[in-house]
Amino acid sequence: MRRVRVMKFGGGAVADGKKIKTVANLIRQSKEETEEKGSNGLVVVTSAIFEITDILHENASRVAKEGDVEKVKEFVNELKNRHETAASEAIGNKHVLNVVKKEIEERVGGMEKALVGICLLGELTARSLDYIVSFGERLAAPILAGTLQSMGMDAVHLTGGDAGIITNANYGNAQLTSDAEETIRGRIMPLLDDNKIPVVSGYMGETKNGITTTLGRGGSDYTATIIGAAIDADEVWLWKETEGIMSADPRIIRNARKIPYISYMEAMELSYFGASILHPRAIEPVMRKRVPIRVKNLLKPEDTGTLIGEEPEKTEKAAKAITLIENTSIINIAGAGVRSISDVAARIFSVLADEGVEVIMISQGSSERNISIIIESAQLERAIGAIQRINAEGTVIRDFTSNSDVCAMSVVGAEMAGTPGVAGEIFSALGNGGISIIMISQGSSEFNISFVVKKRDAYKAAQAIHDMFEMGM
Repeated sequence: MRRVRVMKFGGGAVADGKKIKTVANLIRQSKEETEEKGSNGLVVVTSAIFEITDILHENASRVAKEGDVEKVKEFVNELKNRHETAASEAIGNKHVLNVVKKEIEERVGGMEKALVGICLLGELTARSLDYIVSFGERLAAPILAGTLQSMGMDAVHLTGGDAGIITNANYGNAQLTSDAEETIRGRIMPLLDDNKIPVVSGYMGETKNGITTTLGRGGSDYTATIIGAAIDADEVWLWKETEGIMSADPRIIRNARKIPYISYMEAMELSYFGASILHPRAIEPVMRKRVPIRVKNLLKPEDTGTLIGEEPEKTEKAAKAITLIENTSIINIAGAGVRSISDVAARIFSVLADEGVEVIMISQGSSERNISIIIESAQLERAIGAIQRINAEGTVIRDFTSNSDVCAMSVVGAEMAGTPGVAGEIFSALGNGGISIIMISQGSSEFNISFVVKKRDAYKAAQAIHDMFEMGM
């Protein structure tokens, strides 16, 4: 039976031609290692070149507002030149380079037509935006595949749709269809059987009608794990510019450390509560198939990184990591004229779902029919508009207030489940630091305790809890 490894490289890893060449060398080394173990099955997933997705997003919005066709052409030319430069730096074979440059020119031409259309219409739909921002990955994959070809490897580049990433039409945050795994397997396995290296554009997929979709920011991780689960890979390697999964954000916590091993459930909690190292949905496909994930350091390829697996590690420390979501807002809602808190909640969550507002945390006070919710601050205006419409329809809500001067935090660890006194230690650390808690929530798994503090207290709170549980020791 063929053993397969899926390797994903992020935007920092493919920031320019020199780094793309470094990535190609890592791929060649990995291919040689797998061949020594009786396998040559390797699938590569690439993100866009560093910052390109953000640039595409910003320019698509600007184009729709300004309607300046000349600026569109200037932007497209700059984008083309950047990718051609990267290709020239990375690809040593002249014939391969010419083929890749032609591919870049054709793809950039398609993007230019779309941008001009948006410019003339003065309207940017979610569907159009997905199409535009997908070009970061569309342009990166041919360059990486061409670099591998110039090194003598038989690589072929695929868009997400080519690879079988078939999704619904929820643009910007598309969901995989139920039969997508079978399609992926049918598209990828024949290439592996032919000893080719598929280089897949991450982050993007397409509907059954061939319309481009995206999987949400950071979605290249998700692409890698989707493919890994579909083809029953031995491991999925996510190459980052960090040591692995850390006990806290090292930019905030002075003694943050790498966690050598973490379970699927713990990793899911961390990614959901703000740890940008992983896409929030990236764990789901591999957890179902029990495919391990390894988060590797691009700057130290010999380091083992962090392994994400099925069973939680037995440890004396109940809490393993702390994470936070900084750009959050709290909405406090008081119900009136209803029989129960369920009536209030039903109306609130229905209208928020209609507006695409994601709720991060919930807390309620049933006796007063009050509900507090935490959302991303970027969605606050939509959320308030939705709640105001409820008020216009009747007397479900008595009053509501919002506050963006808050930060949501989560303490995560499998050993917290069933361990007495963990919450007490957390709140004691905060109390000793003079930090007030605005809101508290805990999941039924007991793998995390989440709470909200004032924004100005967030870093101090994170350091106090990190020290309390000696996460960095």
